[in-house]
Amino acid sequence: MKKILLFMLLLSLSLFAQENKPEVDCLILEDENSIICKYILSRETTDKNITFEWIDPEGNVSRTKDVVVLSNHGSAYDFRYINGRQKGIWTFRVIDNNQIYKTEFEIK
Repeated sequence: MKKILLFMLLLSLSLFAQENKPEVDCLILEDENSIICKYILSRETTDKNITFEWIDPEGNVSRTKDVVVLSNHGSAYDFRYINGRQKGIWTFRVIDNNQIYKTEFEIK
């Protein structure tokens, strides 16, 4: 019985002790002519500076935006219109404390 309880305790601790890894995701809303990109990070007690970079299909940085994520906030967003964007695979990149997180999406 003690072994079962110990096993259950260790299992539950390992499930809740997983590190929250930052996530980057983009959503294309064609009916609204919009691309919305989101960066989800762990909440902190201090403000945090991050940088968004939109990289076009040719590999050029199309836009750079510095953002302050306020303390106790867990996400930041940026958006662009689809019209006027080059067709192809785009990269949305976030630079956070010299760590780079990125995702790709396609404009058809």
